[in-house]
Amino acid sequence: MGRRTRTWSDEQIEQTVGNLLRFGVLLAAGVVALGGVLYLFHYGNTTPDYHIFRGEPSSLRSPAGIVSEALLLQRRGLIQFGLLLLIATPIARVAFSAVAFWKQRDHLYVAITLVVLGILCVSLIGLA
Repeated sequence: MGRRTRTWSDEQIEQTVGNLLRFGVLLAAGVVALGGVLYLFHYGNTTPDYHIFRGEPSSLRSPAGIVSEALLLQRRGLIQFGLLLLIATPIARVAFSAVAFWKQRDHLYVAITLVVLGILCVSLIGLA
């Protein structure tokens, strides 16, 4: 008995990609909104001092630090984590496209998509 493989139709791929983008943006917006609300509850009544520039703390300057701050439900960490999710959403879309083209056995588009994914990852990490 032969192994049966399922291929995805273009319509299924487009619908899944659309749902992936929608879910990613909504999740990112929800996390940023949660962090923003928590931040406003804590600092909403204070007057900002713009005479001294204070950058982000060192814990929020790396993805690992941002994730750990978000897991601790720190306000600024949640906002930064939501922004990371927003950046990661189109990258996940490209990665999903590579898998979908692989399932469709369209090797040319798999190669092109992997090149695009590599460029996105390299530029995001900052090696270029």
